[in-house]
Amino acid sequence: MIEILAGRGLADESGEALAVPVFEDLVWGPGADWIAAELGEWLDGYLDEEDFHGKLGELVAVPTGGRLPFQTLFLVGLGGDLDMERLRQAAGTLGRRASRTIDVATTLHQVDLDGAAAAVTEGFLLAQYRFDKYRSEPKPAKTERLRYVGEGAAAAVGASAGARVVADAVMLVRDLVNEPAAGKSPETMAGLASEIGRQAGIAVTILDEEQIIAEGLGGLLAVSAGAHRPPRLVRFDYTPDGATTFLAIVGKGIVFDSGGLSLKQAQAMETMKTDMSGAAAVFGAVKAIASLGIPVRVLGITPLTENMPGGGATRPGDVLRARNGKTIEVLNTDAEGRLVLADGLSLAAEAEPDLIVDLATLTGACHIALGDKIAGAWSNHQDTLDQVLAAAARAGERVWPMPLPDDYRKNIDSDVADMKNTGPRYGGAINAALLLREFVGEIPWVHLDIAGPARWPEDEHYQTKGGSGFGVRTLVALAEDLADGLPTSNLQLPTS
Repeated sequence: MIEILAGRGLADESGEALAVPVFEDLVWGPGADWIAAELGEWLDGYLDEEDFHGKLGELVAVPTGGRLPFQTLFLVGLGGDLDMERLRQAAGTLGRRASRTIDVATTLHQVDLDGAAAAVTEGFLLAQYRFDKYRSEPKPAKTERLRYVGEGAAAAVGASAGARVVADAVMLVRDLVNEPAAGKSPETMAGLASEIGRQAGIAVTILDEEQIIAEGLGGLLAVSAGAHRPPRLVRFDYTPDGATTFLAIVGKGIVFDSGGLSLKQAQAMETMKTDMSGAAAVFGAVKAIASLGIPVRVLGITPLTENMPGGGATRPGDVLRARNGKTIEVLNTDAEGRLVLADGLSLAAEAEPDLIVDLATLTGACHIALGDKIAGAWSNHQDTLDQVLAAAARAGERVWPMPLPDDYRKNIDSDVADMKNTGPRYGGAINAALLLREFVGEIPWVHLDIAGPARWPEDEHYQTKGGSGFGVRTLVALAEDLADGLPTSNLQLPTS
């Protein structure tokens, strides 16, 4: 684990590496002005050769050659219009570049933004994540210490404590998503949930196959019917003293999705271990919220199963009855996420929370519409949607509002049941959201389709290729806002 320490004044420090911020057009940030004075015209010539201008995403390693009491100087570009996410990304660029450096000192926490130290810590730690479990020669990051130096160093270390909790939760989720399906059966996932409960002081209830039958969770049963490994349903109950708001979060937990009898093509299955990203995000978010002691009551529900084409698998044309009594005709067994969420949302609604948020790698249609890095959001309640969007923007996770038109409801009308699990080809993500709406009643609800950003396509700034942990930071930020009683009208919404 990387230590986060407070150092002395910059002029009194020394070490392996120093990182200082530079704004666009070589406007020196805190600490960089002192460096520029120490290195003089030599630095100007070096940066001209390296074509470094301080733009966001730029980073240059300057060999000091004994000119400074640090072996290497990292100049970190922040661009011209800094905000928390840009700072988080810049710190991620540093964390990635400095991953082979044992000791890193920095003044990035001194930039003029509220919460700067937390953003720097989060970005730096997340960038050093590696999933090397199955490599015969793993190459983990070597950084052992991140030292804040100069003005405000001690306060920066204190402000970083919460960011570390969130970063650890995100990395837990990344590990779960990156784990091959063979290593994360529903039973294994449920066991991990119990361990999280013990660590964080959260009550955990696990339903096995017989209990799932007894509870009438027809969607979960239908999806699991073709799988050799039996399903589980996990319920987290975090009930802190003083909580005045009750948040329910539901995550899709398909530990592997073959498509069932509506079998996917081979290439489409290659990343289907990712299909439990929503459930993993619930695991991470509940753990972080409890570890931070945020005074919001949280109910977390994750239906867990595989979707396999075994001899007992649900057939196209079969009808199931979900927890709330509504029936669904299954025309495509590869549209299974909405079926398990029907049960999860029904259970959440029965608890009568103030709001429900679900997360799911639900539709290829949303992935096509918004690409790899933006989630879609649907809701039955505008103020609640605005609050979730604002929390996502503050957390640095990109979410875009999508329509939920009543006149599209006929697209999922069934000839033999209350609804069918597919609709027309166009508007597929809307059709899925409309089906989910049938299971939340009048409770304010937001559905996050994370089919794109749950699996990051490339290494960049603080993200690594593979499982991203998307959704954890939004849920934690939402819980913080709810605990603060922050009204929607005072929240800053994303503009792009």
